Amino acid sequence: MKKWEKNIRRVVPYTPGEQPNEPNMIKLNTNENPYPPAPGVRRMLKEIKEEQFRLYPDPTSSVLTEALAECYHRPKEQFFVGVGSDDVLAMAFQTFFNSDKPILFPDITYSFYPVWADLFRIPYERPALDKEFRVVKEDYLRENGGIIFPNPNAPTGIYMELDQVEEIIRRNQDVVVIVDEAYVDFAGASAMELTDRYENLLVVQTFSKSRSMAGMRIGFAVGNPVLIRYLNDVKYSFNSYTMSQAALALGAAAVKDEDYFKETIRRIVETRERTKKELSALGFRFPDSGSNFIFASHETCPAKELFEALRGHQIYVRYFEEPRVCDYLRITVGTDEQMDALLAFLREYINEKG
Repeated sequence: MKKWEKNIRRVVPYTPGEQPNEPNMIKLNTNENPYPPAPGVRRMLKEIKEEQFRLYPDPTSSVLTEALAECYHRPKEQFFVGVGSDDVLAMAFQTFFNSDKPILFPDITYSFYPVWADLFRIPYERPALDKEFRVVKEDYLRENGGIIFPNPNAPTGIYMELDQVEEIIRRNQDVVVIVDEAYVDFAGASAMELTDRYENLLVVQTFSKSRSMAGMRIGFAVGNPVLIRYLNDVKYSFNSYTMSQAALALGAAAVKDEDYFKETIRRIVETRERTKKELSALGFRFPDSGSNFIFASHETCPAKELFEALRGHQIYVRYFEEPRVCDYLRITVGTDEQMDALLAFLREYINEKG
């Protein structure tokens, strides 16, 4: 090791999903929405003026926070936006998790959480999900330095009912509790409604999944205005201009078309439910998904073998080579045509194996 390397912070980085770019591929590995953004986004692209690229964006991101406030019928002071929910969550880790006590998050969950905890030198513990991959809420009713969990969880896709979420928040009012709702639009009620009752609750969502804008990198948090002010203090301490003019304008356009948003969600959920039935008939088992993906394991065919076979035919799904989940594939719900192609391949492959 060279002398200058001794002062470098070393972390095990997050491993993002593969981003292949091949003709005729079926990409079902990163939970992107298979449908285009709302029509208003395309119209806004034509309206963006050159001057908007020459000038700095509004550091308060008011065009987007006001659009979100109108969409969710809340004061704009309750919203914070960032460059994807990863940016929002990383800022929340820095802002709210500064105790000597460990923060808590599940052992099987979004794999960025331990990366941020290590990067920001936050102590943490990881209570185990039960044998059905469900959060054991009693494990979070003890002393801690903060709590974060996704709902629905990833990569399992399991949605926790709101009364159970509320119990965790209610029993931990001396710390900040973050509910990461990247997939909630495909599942059930959001914990957003609980922010009026609990000043320590921060709810984080993203435009990457249900709003078809993963490429624009837009995320937001909803919480008590005091929490939002603390987040902004951290943001302004190192970068006031986190979001581009284009992202702010296009994000605001995206939230204004509620009918298109609901129709897209409906189509994905219908395709998900049909695919679950087809996979079950092929011998797959999986937790009941409340997300835009299915976390599936086959009764006889190893997940890694299936992953490689699918990849060889340009069908990309996600495989995690980790304890407890190494026999599962995470399969994004695509269009009906994409899922039919996936199912046809699996049907033929499994029949030949049998």
